[in-house]
Order: sequence, then structure tokens, then C-alpha cells
Amino acid sequence: MNFPSLFVLDLSYNQFEGLLPHWSSDAAAWVDLRSNSFSGPIPSNYDQLWPKLEQLYLSDNHLHGSIPPSLCNMSRLGILLLRSNHLSGEFPREWSMWPSIKIVDVSDNNLAGNIPSSMGVPSSLYILSLSENNFGGPIPSSIFENCTELLSIDLGGNRLTRSMPLWTRSFASSKLYMLRLRSNSLSGQIPWRLCSVQFLHIIDLGHNNFSGTIPKCLYNLTGLMAYGNDTGIGSSSYLQTTSLTLKGQELVYNTTLGLVNSIDFSSNNLEGVIPEGISSLIALGTLNLSRNQLTGNIPSKIGSLRLLETLDLSHNRLSGQIPQSFSSLTSLSHLNLSDNNLSGRIPSGNQLQTLDDSSIYDGNPSLCGVPLSTLCPGHSALAPADPDDDDDNDDNGWFGISVSTVLGFIIGFWSVCGILVVKKSWRYAYFRFFDNIQEKAARILSYKRRQHW
Repeated sequence: MNFPSLFVLDLSYNQFEGLLPHWSSDAAAWVDLRSNSFSGPIPSNYDQLWPKLEQLYLSDNHLHGSIPPSLCNMSRLGILLLRSNHLSGEFPREWSMWPSIKIVDVSDNNLAGNIPSSMGVPSSLYILSLSENNFGGPIPSSIFENCTELLSIDLGGNRLTRSMPLWTRSFASSKLYMLRLRSNSLSGQIPWRLCSVQFLHIIDLGHNNFSGTIPKCLYNLTGLMAYGNDTGIGSSSYLQTTSLTLKGQELVYNTTLGLVNSIDFSSNNLEGVIPEGISSLIALGTLNLSRNQLTGNIPSKIGSLRLLETLDLSHNRLSGQIPQSFSSLTSLSHLNLSDNNLSGRIPSGNQLQTLDDSSIYDGNPSLCGVPLSTLCPGHSALAPADPDDDDDNDDNGWFGISVSTVLGFIIGFWSVCGILVVKKSWRYAYFRFFDNIQEKAARILSYKRRQHW
């Protein structure tokens, strides 16, 4: 069926079933069939049916089979959305034939093989999502070398191996706001050039085999040093969807993805100390460094992270006291410091008092204070009173009052009498004073008697 004047075909968010329609149009620029129940393969002649197509949305259906290489013949294609289907096979090697491609999202499928090195050829690409597939092998360095307009890279949930590519200076100056490589088998050190990507505010490298230390230059991540971020997350027709582990659980973000500020290096083999400079990332909302081999103290100025909602430092080898600045973390709603070597008193604070689950401190035998049952030295609990001690306490009290009274009388008496004995002039004045009082009293009494009579 041919619609020569059709410019937009939008059948999205319905309950259509069966094979994808083989309609055609020489003028169509936008075909949107997402969120239906279409099944079967993607037609191999879509490049002929829609020769001028710029945006193709087929996500959230039940499509299977491979991605037809003929799709790469669509020279005007800018957005390809195949997320959440049952597609398999390898990604087409003809990727480089897309000169205007901007968004590619094939996440949550069964694609396998290596990521084509040609995937880094289109310099126009700014969102790449290949997550939750079975891609293996290394990450092509061409992605980091050529795609200078990239805003988001999501390669999480695959089987990628080896180290991260040696990032070029051009990539370090890119506009990348999200780098998600979670749940792969990547190894080596975290490249220090990561700190030069000024717009980064979501970094998820969790559940890999990274080793070495956390880059000390993290304080250069200016995207996490300002409140609010303008990420420019795609167009109104596309909302990137990704899953992030925040507040101890995996959550799916799309419309609010631009508001997330997160660093997740959990479940790796990182060692060394937590850089002090991390305390300068005042816009950070999530910091997860759990399940590594980190040592040393928790940064003393960590309380500067006033917007921090999630802090997980569990299962490391951290030592020393929990900084008192923790009481300044007024936004904190999820905390886990368990299984370390922390010691001393747990800080108090309005927000910390709401985190009354003692399990967040488990595995730190030298910690004390609320909410733990272990009391800190010098603050023992009040022992219950013994009824048999009441009489003894009363007797001791009365004895003390009696002694004090007697001593007071003796001291007062001899303070006056002793002075009168020693000082002759004071003794004469004292007796004259009483004589005068006696004479005045006698005169007053005589006067009243005369008045009566």
C-alpha cells in the first residue's frame, strides 16, 4: 500500500498485532510504531519503502530476527529506536553509511558479537545505547575518538572485556553527561581523563573488574559542582530510558534522567583512599563506592555534600571515626557503612536520627552510640535502683544535715563570741547596744501604762 503524500505515520501506543506493515511512502520522514504487539522480523526492504525516512521507532514490541543491513542504506536516518524487543544476531557492520545518525537505541535485546569499530565513524552521533544485550569483546576506541558530539553512552549489562580505551583529548572536551558501563567484565584502571569531561553528572562503572585507585582529580567534574544541569537529552520525540541503582534499589529513569547526579564505582577491585576532593562535588546526589578494597578515613568534609541522598561505603576496609560533618547531610535517606573497620562514636544529627536501622553499621565492632546497643566509654546506662538502699540513703542524708547544722551553729557562735573576747572596744560597744535597747523598752512600757490610767 503506497501513500505518496504521507509525511508522518504514527500508530504508537496501541494494541496492534501481527507483522509490521509494508506500507510505503516516498515522502515519509517519521514512522512511529512503538509500544504495540507487533511480531516477526523487521522487513529487509524498509530502505525502499521509506527512502526519505529520518526517524524510525519500533521499540517495545515483540520483534525478532536480526537487524537488516539494508537499514544502513537510509542515508537520512537520524533516529533508530529498537529498544525492548527480541532481536538477535550482530549489529550491522555497515554502520558508517549513516552520515546523519544522532540516536541509536537497541538496548534490552539479545544482540551479540563485538561492537563494530565502524560505530565510531559517524561524528554526528550523540546518544548511543547498547545496554542489556550480549555484546562482547573490547569497547572500540573509535567511539571515544570520533564521536565528539556524544551526550550519552550506555553499554551496561553486556559482556565487554579488557580496559577502557585510551581516551583522546578531543573526547575529554566532549559534552558527555552520562557514561554507563555497569555490569560488564572491564578491567584496568579508571582513566584520569574522565575528570576532564566537564558535563559528566552520571558515572556508573559498577560491577566490573576495575583496579587501581579512584582518580584524585574527581574534583574537576564541574558538572557535579553546580546545582541543576542542562543536559539537552534528545528531542521531544525521544526520551532516553536507563536503569540506575539509587537508594539501594534499581530504578528506571527517563523524564527525570537529567536531574540525576551520581557516581557509582561499586563492586570492583579499587584500592587506596577516598579522595578528599570528592567533597567539592556539592551537587552529588548518589555516591556508591561499596564492595571494593578502599582504606583510610572517610573524607572529613563529606558533610559539604548537602544534596547527597545515597551514600554506600560498605564492604571496604575504611578505618577511623565517622566524621562529625555527617550531621550536615540533611538530604541523606540511604546510608550503608557496614563491614569496615570504623571506630568511635556515631555522630548525631536530625537527619541521622531518622536512619535508626543499626544494620547500616554492622561489621564495625569498634563503633558505639545510637542506634547501636554498644555504649561509648563514659556514658554508661543508669543502673536500676535497689529498694534495699533507700533506708541507707535516707540515713546518710539526715546524718549529713545534722552535722551541717551543728557545725554551722558552732562556727557562727564562736565567730561572734570569739571577736567579743579578743576585741575590748567591740565588747563595750556590744553591751552598750543592749543597754540602750533595754532603756528604750522600759521608757515605752512606762509611757503605755500612763496612757492606760
